[in-house]
Amino acid sequence: MLALAPKPSSVTAAQPLAVPTRWAGTGCDARAVWGRCTGGSAEPYECVVDHVGVAFKCSCPSRIFPCKHALALLLLWARGQVPSGDPPGFATTWVANRPDPASKAPPQVAAAPTPDTAPHKESAPAPVPERDPTTTRDDRVARMAAGLAELDRWLEDRVRTGLGDPVLAQYATWDELAARLVDAQVGGLANRVRRLAGMVGAHPDWHQHVLAELGTLHLLASAGRQLGSLSPKLADSVAATIGWQVRQADVMAGVPHTDHWAVMGRSDTREDRIEVRRIWLRGMRSGDWAMALSFAAYGQSLDATLPVGSVVHADLFRYPGALGLRVLLGLRHGELAFDGDALVASSVAEACAQVGAAIAAEPWIERYPVCVLAAPARRGNRWFLTDGTGSVPLVEGVVGIGALLACSGGQSIAITAEWTPYGLVPLTVHLADRVVDVGPTADPSFLAASA
Repeated sequence: MLALAPKPSSVTAAQPLAVPTRWAGTGCDARAVWGRCTGGSAEPYECVVDHVGVAFKCSCPSRIFPCKHALALLLLWARGQVPSGDPPGFATTWVANRPDPASKAPPQVAAAPTPDTAPHKESAPAPVPERDPTTTRDDRVARMAAGLAELDRWLEDRVRTGLGDPVLAQYATWDELAARLVDAQVGGLANRVRRLAGMVGAHPDWHQHVLAELGTLHLLASAGRQLGSLSPKLADSVAATIGWQVRQADVMAGVPHTDHWAVMGRSDTREDRIEVRRIWLRGMRSGDWAMALSFAAYGQSLDATLPVGSVVHADLFRYPGALGLRVLLGLRHGELAFDGDALVASSVAEACAQVGAAIAAEPWIERYPVCVLAAPARRGNRWFLTDGTGSVPLVEGVVGIGALLACSGGQSIAITAEWTPYGLVPLTVHLADRVVDVGPTADPSFLAASA
């Protein structure tokens, strides 16, 4: 049954739905299994599977065949959690229109008509064969595999010639590779390659950073060609990182994570001509982190419906992956004031352990949120957040240091920050009566005013 899944993420998405409490009216007979799945929509999805002729029908909007509801229903059936019974109307009608698998006969070849027996009316047009929905997917997988193999060969050439090769200083060297990766439909890696081009010669330690990023690209290229052998959650993370898109409708059809979500921080960046906003949320009951993304073309406004310091009681739907940080906001049940006493801040050592666990789950992650109780301190030309358990550096040249010092007065204070491979980026200072947003913005005029 698992072999029917179109991709590893489909199995991952089906697992939370494969519980009897998510289904109503389930049943099976010698030909089919059926049921109604309650999800993110107002009406339950009607799902039926022909387990003899191997076909699927579901009222959900997914274009993936079989969808996660069909896979979940099959999982329930395989576990013996679907009772025998008489099919309801929606299942009876669909199965009745299905061909009988036992009556399949070889096609008959009609004799060519003679002039005496040839019909005078025009013959009916030949039926158009149905398009196999897996064909496009298989073609894309083949293109992605070829692109990842080409990337690995390119990386071998770069390592063999060394980082002193003058061609690395030419942007065209990286842009041509990125364009080929886009053609191979691994756009996530193309974005990393273009960012890597800006590291060459940017600072005295650029060789170290470029080599580390080349190693990450090799890791993703190797993992992307072995998705079938990875665990489902890890395979989902790899697929999303290299550029496989997940439809929002599929995410919203999953199991919601309901909590009172505190908006802990905001971080804006610019990628080419697109501005990206990351909103970091933390469940006040669960303590789990989540990230809501929004995008805007240059010069347009980003989503401002989740101001830092607010709390929203809402359903969040997580994208598949090992960490599952990215979410979509579902139904809002209400908003309430942020309770500073409920804020849980970690020590520097605990924050480092949290980041280490995240890196172990997804070694290629570039950002991870932490909330630490620490004081800003300076050592040489570098700023740190420090406490009795250790110190962690801030990103060189990060904005907001002045606001951080003014709010803390040099004492330990709760700070939400983004971990990156180059240090922490402060996002929010949590005071007793308010929060101060010090996160980066993609607007260069704002950056100049804050410097």
